Amino acid sequence: MIDTTKPTTFAHPGTQSGGHDVSWYGTLGVLGACLGVLATLFFSGCSGSAGAHAVDPPRAREALKIALDHWKNGKDPQSLESSAIPMTAQDFEWASGAKLLDYQILDDGREEDANLRVQVRITLGPQGKGKAVEKKASYVIGTSPRVTVFRDIMRR
Repeated sequence: MIDTTKPTTFAHPGTQSGGHDVSWYGTLGVLGACLGVLATLFFSGCSGSAGAHAVDPPRAREALKIALDHWKNGKDPQSLESSAIPMTAQDFEWASGAKLLDYQILDDGREEDANLRVQVRITLGPQGKGKAVEKKASYVIGTSPRVTVFRDIMRR
């Protein structure tokens, strides 16, 4: 069968005079622009150096002393949020309710990546009818972007 209709200049809004549907061209343009913006945002976040912030050793040592003094005074780790240096502290024995009787910082610490690692001798109060326990503990202190004091359970 032969088409006998003549193309008119008043075609459907989604077609051209040749009868082809071109309505999806606008959708593809918007989709391409969105993908371009997303790719720009994604790849701009991947540029530059992603190195860790250097530790501030004097501030780290001070934070460790504040945290250990809080523990020794019977305060909980959450109380450090409102201390002279707001910080997050974590020690499994402190969290389990052990009493810190005394501590002695054994070294000035050594810098590892963005942290300061410090050796401390801690004396914990007796549990039940036992004796006080003295042990070495390793603490990892960070100063940026937030001050953190964590007990390293993998090292002594």
